[in-house]
Amino acid sequence: MAEHLFEHVRPVLAAPLAERIAFIRAPRWIGTDAALAAHRRLQGLLDRPATLRTDGLMLVGPYANGKTLIAERFVLQHMDSAPERRVWVAQTREGTGLAHFYASLISGLGAPASGLRSVARLSEQVDALLKALRPRVLIFDEFHNALRGRARDVEAIFAFLRRLGREYDVSPVLIGEVAVYDHINATTEMASRFQALPVPRWRYGENYLALLDTLEAALPLAYPSELSQEPIARRVFALSEGLIGETVRILSEAAILAVHDGGERITPRTLETLDYTPLSLRRRAALRQDLL
Repeated sequence: MAEHLFEHVRPVLAAPLAERIAFIRAPRWIGTDAALAAHRRLQGLLDRPATLRTDGLMLVGPYANGKTLIAERFVLQHMDSAPERRVWVAQTREGTGLAHFYASLISGLGAPASGLRSVARLSEQVDALLKALRPRVLIFDEFHNALRGRARDVEAIFAFLRRLGREYDVSPVLIGEVAVYDHINATTEMASRFQALPVPRWRYGENYLALLDTLEAALPLAYPSELSQEPIARRVFALSEGLIGETVRILSEAAILAVHDGGERITPRTLETLDYTPLSLRRRAALRQDLL
């Protein structure tokens, strides 16, 4: 029984209901080609020799497509791998201007909020942290948030990214939507410093069907759902719109529904009962009209 599941997942079938649900909801790493390629490139930044002009990476793609999870897993892998922590992540905050950008970086580097409002003082605190911590790779998640301000603030942020290599031997990694790619490639100077690593939407085909097989093996349901077979595979793809984050969310919620109703497998009827609205349609969803 349960031959369709990964070996480490099979014991979860016998766990109490709450534990099974928690296992289904837990974030899970999926070693896709794009994810593995990203990790190889990130490792290359970590292993490079010292230089006065560091190269950077852009991990670019649509929302809900696994970019942040790729970065978080890489950080976790290197948390305890060296005497000094070498990889840090800054969650770029909503809000425009240098003050918001520096505050994001200070928080990402583990320093308590200082309450400073002066850009100059915030810049001094960032410099002090970089000198003390000596990071090797600095990841800016949702970097598109930093690009919504005045042109002079955006240019100042780009100048800071250039200074990271010259003064601190840090390789910056920018994670975000296509706006990051557009802004970086707007000038030859910045484009020469960052290589793009795309995390595109999935296309319907053998690779996507293999992804569904992998997810089916990771979800503790007693019976096989045959997710890679028509028409259920087409339905999952249509609901997810080719986004891996949406695919995982849809199948996780469907698996929980299958556990609760006793069916122990995901079927087209399960997806219909789920009544899931794709991201692109949520502005026009009936629920929104009810809120007016």
